[in-house]
Amino acid sequence: MSYTPADVLLEIHASALAGMANSPKHFERWAALAADEDHPDADLSEERFHEGLVSADDALTALWSRHLTAWDFAEDPQWAQGTPARTDERRTVVYDRLRFGSDLRKALDNAVPVAKLPGPTVITREFTPWYTPERTAARSFYWKSYEGKLRAKGWSDAAIAGLDEASRAVVERLTDPEQPAARQAKGLVVGYVQSGKTANFTGVTAKAIDVGYRLVIVLGGTLNLLRAQTQRRLDMELIGQENILRGADITDLDSLVGIDYISDDDADWPDFVRHGGRPSALGAFDIERLTTRDNDYKSLAQGIRALEFEKREPTRPLHDPANLHHTAARVLVVKKNKSVLTKLVKDLKQIHGLLGELPALIIDDESDQASVNTLDPKKWEASKTDRTAINGLISQLLGLLPRAQYVGYTATPFANVFVDPGDEEDIFPRDFLISLPRPTGYMGVQDFHDLDDNGQGQAEATHVRGIYDSTGDRLQEALDAFVLTGALKLYRADHGVPEGPFRHHTMLVHESVRMAEHAALALRISSMWHNAAYKGTEGHARLASLFEKDFHTYTDAALPTPETYADLKPYISRAHQLISKGGTPVIVVNGDSERDYNQPDLDFDRTPHVWKILVGGTKLSRGFTIEGLTISYYRRATQQADTLMQMGRWFGFRPGYRDLVRLYIGREETLGRSRNAKTVDLYEAFEAICRDEELFREELARYAPLVDGRPQVTPAQIPPLVAQHLSWVKPSARNKMFNAELVEVRSPGTWVEPTAYPTLPAELAHNTEAWEPVLAALGDTPVRLAVGSETGYDARVGTVSHETLMQVLCDLRWSVPSQFSPHLEFLLRAGQQPTIDDWFVITPLQSAAGRREARILGQGLFTPARRARRRDPLFGAISEPKHRAAALRIAGAVTTAGSAAVEENVRPRRGALVLYPVVESELRLTADGSVDPRDLVMAFSFVAPKSSVRPGSPLVRFRAIDSGRQDAIVIERDDVRP
Repeated sequence: MSYTPADVLLEIHASALAGMANSPKHFERWAALAADEDHPDADLSEERFHEGLVSADDALTALWSRHLTAWDFAEDPQWAQGTPARTDERRTVVYDRLRFGSDLRKALDNAVPVAKLPGPTVITREFTPWYTPERTAARSFYWKSYEGKLRAKGWSDAAIAGLDEASRAVVERLTDPEQPAARQAKGLVVGYVQSGKTANFTGVTAKAIDVGYRLVIVLGGTLNLLRAQTQRRLDMELIGQENILRGADITDLDSLVGIDYISDDDADWPDFVRHGGRPSALGAFDIERLTTRDNDYKSLAQGIRALEFEKREPTRPLHDPANLHHTAARVLVVKKNKSVLTKLVKDLKQIHGLLGELPALIIDDESDQASVNTLDPKKWEASKTDRTAINGLISQLLGLLPRAQYVGYTATPFANVFVDPGDEEDIFPRDFLISLPRPTGYMGVQDFHDLDDNGQGQAEATHVRGIYDSTGDRLQEALDAFVLTGALKLYRADHGVPEGPFRHHTMLVHESVRMAEHAALALRISSMWHNAAYKGTEGHARLASLFEKDFHTYTDAALPTPETYADLKPYISRAHQLISKGGTPVIVVNGDSERDYNQPDLDFDRTPHVWKILVGGTKLSRGFTIEGLTISYYRRATQQADTLMQMGRWFGFRPGYRDLVRLYIGREETLGRSRNAKTVDLYEAFEAICRDEELFREELARYAPLVDGRPQVTPAQIPPLVAQHLSWVKPSARNKMFNAELVEVRSPGTWVEPTAYPTLPAELAHNTEAWEPVLAALGDTPVRLAVGSETGYDARVGTVSHETLMQVLCDLRWSVPSQFSPHLEFLLRAGQQPTIDDWFVITPLQSAAGRREARILGQGLFTPARRARRRDPLFGAISEPKHRAAALRIAGAVTTAGSAAVEENVRPRRGALVLYPVVESELRLTADGSVDPRDLVMAFSFVAPKSSVRPGSPLVRFRAIDSGRQDAIVIERDDVRP
């Protein structure tokens, strides 16, 4: 046995791993087989493999990283023995099957750690599996090409495997394109704002066309700019040079006329994916583009030829494998525009019989914008559904294409989830709803809001700069921050940080939706800029002060940052020059005309450096990616949750400069006019909306696991499930109702926080008096409750029987009774079984300096908390995060030990309830120090003991209102008998 060079070892390992296909096998045998012909004397020992890993053989490590990660992420393969994906247990099974020893396992774990990332959350109807690993491996030309492109862009193996998993979850729930029976599937994919949803639907498109979908229609926004962005991404990363050129000779300039990208010397053309030849000549199939970068869909003058599909076997349908896999795919990226979609519908109608044989995929980007039918059902004519223009045209497309699959993508899903589920021609995601995980490196709500961190977080301090009446508008400071961060990017690029993410550097200013105000604001900013003296003593002094008190304080220690402003000063001039290029630092982006968006300085793809301040309104949201966004200045108030969420352009990926990101946001803004005006805190409003979004995702995650191989919840049951905390959710028509009624929510070991308390003084008094037995059970002496390293808090505590608490809870009144009734049903059933003995009641004592003590029904003393109803009549968050750990510990939901007052009260069948006396205005006391029961909201949260539900039981239970129509999503109210 001779010493085996690194290149030979790599060749043998690559061949052995390729032979294993989709499952790990005895590596020594497969390596010996791979080496037998050309390298019979190769050293295949684990010691030589170990040596290659520890000597930083990058190629060998990369090879094993791809395969180990793929096996780590594989979804429930037979060989995995039931181990969960992305866990140490799964990796152990992989090593066992490879027959690796302990030293090699350690070396591989160090080189390729298990990526313990969350996977997508899937709510689905039952479906017939067809997208098998064998079928995937046999037809994966475009997916493999896309995967290679992502790897070239620097995507990690874990990120690619995560995308593979998430896109597979979509494709496998579409209809098998080869099956004889036509069937449409409709689904929704929920991502985060600016989190890479385009990458997911590009992956879905690649896999879908690989397995046989031959018409792909991408609805890419409402503006040419947005449509062109999407077209470019698909052209560059999926369709590729050969399909764009379509046989044109790249050396013959005359043949390139009219071909986008290459004919106008696009600087990124070399980065477009290359397949190594026409795909049809390589055993695959070509993609024909029916839209280009500059041209949306136009009526096809050549007699619809481009939409005609040739059949190799004319007597068989197009979806027959003999035809399907030998015909080119057609891809269109179209605006959500009435004129454009009307042309497409008209042309499709002329194809006649072929449409019934054509497997098609409709991808709807930002599917809650324009696609949803917003007409008031109360104004419809009898037995007729009126539709908005875009919704009607999408409905027509689905009607013309019986084999079309519809997949919507959005970051604000409520509008889609609550489309009328009973409208079979609409876009309700009846088959699946997939929530994508938060991507690694993504800056989202957790990076700007200190959620559930017991007040110890640094997100707000690092990134958020509040605008109050007392601070002035802070606009000059925001401009200074923009200059400073530009200089810091240049400094970092000079000190080894990859400069690619610094190509663009932008600031967003969003104060109003009024175009006249945008122009005035832009003029004001331009004036401030030219008077800022950035090249003079005054300007440098201002920048130096901001650098020292802000950016130097909150810098990322892992990234190069100058110690003093003097070290940064040489870069200020270059930053100022880049921002001022063209004579003005400001671009106004508004209006409904395309010319507002066809500004060269706004083209992030074709302009080398966009270093500008963007002033605008609604048009700067919704799918428009502001590259390099570092400073945001936001003061626009709105009451629409999804609108506000889409304004969060500061969410996204900020490699190399996330510590520099700043959000200047209004904390005392006026909403409304004249007598109806009120002051709102936009930062708090964002936090409330983000909590709603996170709660929605958490609800989906709770109910996604299968029980006995069947879904706990289907997409049709999501509306009544979410309706428990969003009181405005209703079927669209007054004469309809959801057929699924939420009966019971089982929540062992989970923090449950009702918010639908009554508003009438008499009902508040009734509830307060109902709690009297519990108040009487509380001890007079406060105890200290703490868990782990927390400092803890003081509270009055006591214990009540399950029966006593149930009597209290059954007597309570609610503004939205359906919010709490499913939880009450669970608690009542737990008492009957019985699985709960008693409850440990905690009433926290407020520690704020301005707290006031009060007696309640002669009991006390208590310290009522002040809370507000965020979504009338519902409160926002009532509990304080620091109060939760003790309750969770006592109920057995966490294992971290607590203080003596906590540990001595832990019981296997004991729950914990945290009681919050709440006032909605200034606390008013009577002469004896009592609070009027009519002024109190007796709010509470509870954690049922972990043992209250047996493992594997469904966590949610529904009842079909019309049991004879189990599959009906909505039903007529008149059909329901009392």
